[in-house]
Amino acid sequence: MRATTAVLASIFPLRCAGCGVAAEPVCSECADTLRLPDPAAPPRGVDHWVAAFAYEGVAADLIARVKYRAMRAVIPWLADAIVDALVGEPGTTAVDVVTWAPTTAARRRARGFDHGALLGRAVARRLDRPGRALLRREPGPPQTGSPARARSAVRFAARASPPRALVVDDVATTGATLTAAALALRAQGAAEVFAATAGRTPTSAWDPPISGVARPPWSGRGE
Repeated sequence: MRATTAVLASIFPLRCAGCGVAAEPVCSECADTLRLPDPAAPPRGVDHWVAAFAYEGVAADLIARVKYRAMRAVIPWLADAIVDALVGEPGTTAVDVVTWAPTTAARRRARGFDHGALLGRAVARRLDRPGRALLRREPGPPQTGSPARARSAVRFAARASPPRALVVDDVATTGATLTAAALALRAQGAAEVFAATAGRTPTSAWDPPISGVARPPWSGRGE
């Protein structure tokens, strides 16, 4: 399978998400256009949260390539970016376990894989931490394209949780998914929950920037 993938890549190389030139998965010029996300308060239940990029333009297309086009070659690049965002942040690289927000069973069957699991395990390997599927999604509508009220209805159940857990997801739009994951882990005994996403929507979509404002306790902010 790997040999076949390598042959196909040599014949049909990955194209830059920004300009279309041959690149894996983005050329250096378009990579320079990627913007850091605005600072934002962590969603309710999360102690600290980082995102690699603002969810727009090239970054949004890179995430879409994994999520909707099954282009797994993008995952190592996104995992590297997430780990870069984590380095130096308080406590985030000293977690006991890395887990992820699982997709719905229907989407997993349709795509043939769970992109969140692939991304979470890739981040775990880079942090040299265990990567475990601790969360199970309860029945409900998919989050993509759903209004904010429907997004807040997402629910997870946790099989177990160590004291310090890191939840990985592709993108945060309202923070509802991260909140649901964090509360499920806390119900199983997690004392601290950190979150890391590849993308974060502009702050106008949810919480205002928190520059100069002390980070609230985990129970203090809305989704």
